[in-house]
Amino acid sequence: MSELAIRRGAAPALAVERLSYSYPRGAAQEEGGAPTRALEDVSLEVAPGEFVLLAGRSASGKSTLLKAACGLVPHFHGGEIEGEVRVADIDALDAGPGELAAAVGYLAQDPESQVVSTTVAAEIELPLEMRGDAPTARARAVEEVALALAIPHLLDRATDTLSGGELQRVALAAALVTRPRLILLDEPTSQLDPVAGDELIWLLRRLNEEWGVAVLLAEHRLERCLAAADRVVAMEGGGIAFVGDPSNFLRWSHENEAALSTPAARLFSFAGLTPLPVGVRDARQTLRGTGIGHPPHNASRRVPDPRPTDPVLRSQNLWVELDRGEELRDVLRGIDLELRAGERVALMGRNGAGKSTLLRTAAGLHEPVAGKLSVGSIALLTQNPSDYLVRERVGDELPGEEGLAALRVVGLEHAVDADPRDLSGGERQRLALAIALAGRMEGDQLPAVVALDEPTRGMDHARKEDLVALIRRLAGGVAFVDKEATKSTRPAAVVVATHDVEFASAFAERVVLLGEGVVIADGPMEEILSGGWYFATEVARVLDLPGVVTPEQGAAVLKEALG
Repeated sequence: MSELAIRRGAAPALAVERLSYSYPRGAAQEEGGAPTRALEDVSLEVAPGEFVLLAGRSASGKSTLLKAACGLVPHFHGGEIEGEVRVADIDALDAGPGELAAAVGYLAQDPESQVVSTTVAAEIELPLEMRGDAPTARARAVEEVALALAIPHLLDRATDTLSGGELQRVALAAALVTRPRLILLDEPTSQLDPVAGDELIWLLRRLNEEWGVAVLLAEHRLERCLAAADRVVAMEGGGIAFVGDPSNFLRWSHENEAALSTPAARLFSFAGLTPLPVGVRDARQTLRGTGIGHPPHNASRRVPDPRPTDPVLRSQNLWVELDRGEELRDVLRGIDLELRAGERVALMGRNGAGKSTLLRTAAGLHEPVAGKLSVGSIALLTQNPSDYLVRERVGDELPGEEGLAALRVVGLEHAVDADPRDLSGGERQRLALAIALAGRMEGDQLPAVVALDEPTRGMDHARKEDLVALIRRLAGGVAFVDKEATKSTRPAAVVVATHDVEFASAFAERVVLLGEGVVIADGPMEEILSGGWYFATEVARVLDLPGVVTPEQGAAVLKEALG
C-alpha cells in the first residue's frame, strides 16, 4: 500500500467477506440436484496499490471471484449468493457492473466476448463515453493507454480483423482507460507472445507502483508474474487454501499442490537446492552463491529421427492475404513447410506472425493467393472454444457413446448435464477439443493432421500434462476406447500453435518459429527453446545452456556440477 493511501486511511480496493456463490446451473451437481458452490466462504482484502496474484487449479473459483468483484456475479450470471463484496467502499452486490465501472476494470478470460465496437479506437473510448467524459479528455486517454500497451498502430483497425493477442490487448486497454482503482485480470497473458506477455506484467507493475492501481490477477502461467506480485492467494474447491508472499507460496505449493509450482522451483527441488526461487533473477543469484553460476554442460545436438512416410501436409511458396481493414496484407509470405505422420510440432512466434492463419489455411478456411498446399484430412481446434459450443447441455454437444468416450478422454465425463457456459475456461477448451475429435480418434477416422490453436488457455499444469499425453497418443498411433483402454491406429501429425514455451517443451519434438509471415527457424525443440531469452523456457533462461530446457534436464546438470 502507498504511504499516501495509508495517510488518507483509504478503504480497501477490494473487500470480500464470507462470500459463497452458486451458479443457477452448476457445472457439477450434487446428488438431489443441489448446485455445487463455485465459491465457499471466501474472505479476502486487497489494499490500495497492492499487486495480488490469484493462483489455483482449473475450476477452483478464480474466475468466479473476479466476476463477483466487478459485479457480473450475480447481476449478469444470476445464481444464489451470500456474504459481502465491496469495491473502493462501494457495495458490489447492490451497485452492479455499470455503477462499478468507474472504480474497477475487468479483463475477461475470453476477450472476444468482451469487445463490442467495430473499431479499436471506439472500443477503447466506449467506457469514457459512457461515463460522460469530454471529447478532448477521451482522445488523450485513448492515446495514452494505446501507447502504454504498444497498440497505437491498431487504433484505426476493425476489431474483427485482430489476432487473439491483439484483441486481448485492446480489451485490456478498454479496462484501463478509465484509470480505475482496481483492475481484475483473468489470464491476461494467455494469448500473448513471450515478449508481449512480459511487457504486460511489467506494465501492470508500473501502473501499480506509480499510479496506485490495485491489481488482482488470475493466471496459470505463474512463472510469468510471480516475481511481480506482493502477495499470492491460492484457491481450491471454491475456497482459499493459501495467502502469503511469493516465497512462502512456493514452499506451500511444493508441499501441498505441485501443479502450482513454477519450472524454476521444480528445477531447484529436483536438484535438492533451497530456497526455491521466485523468478529467474533469484535462481541465478542462488546458483552464484553455490559457486555454479554457469554450470558446465557438454551439449549434444539432437537430430530428429527421419520420417520415412510421405508428408501429410506440404506447403510450397505459400502466400495468403487477409483484409486488415482498408487494405489487404500479406499474412503468410512464401511458406515452405512439411509435416509427416507421427510428428509433434509446436508452431510459435509473436502475435500477428501468421500462426493461426497457417492453421486455418491448412483447414480450408482461407484461400491462398499463390503457392501450393496439399494436406490430408485435418481436424482444427480454433482459438475460441465458444465457436464449438451451441447447445445448452454438454451431453447434447457430444451425444451417444462416441460423445461420452470423447468426454472421458478430456476428463469431462462428470459434466454431461452441465451447461457449457457454466464451465471454467479450461473446461470449455477441453470440451471444444473433445468436439473437434469426437468419433475421429481411431482407425482410418483419425485425421492425418490434428491442428490445435492455443489449446491451453484456462488449463492448469495438470490439465496441460493430460493434453501432452493426448498429443503423444495421437502422434504415436494409439487410439482411445475409453480414457484408459487403447488400441493401435494410424499416427497423426499434431501441430500446435502456442505461446506457452513450457507447454511446447513438454510435448514437441520440433519447433517451427514464424515471424511476419515467414519461417525464421525450424528445428529440434531443445535447440529452438534454449540459448535465447523470449522463446526459451524458464529453466533455459536460468541456466543458459544449449539443449537444457526442462526442470529434469536442468536438475541433472546441477547435480553433476554439485558433485
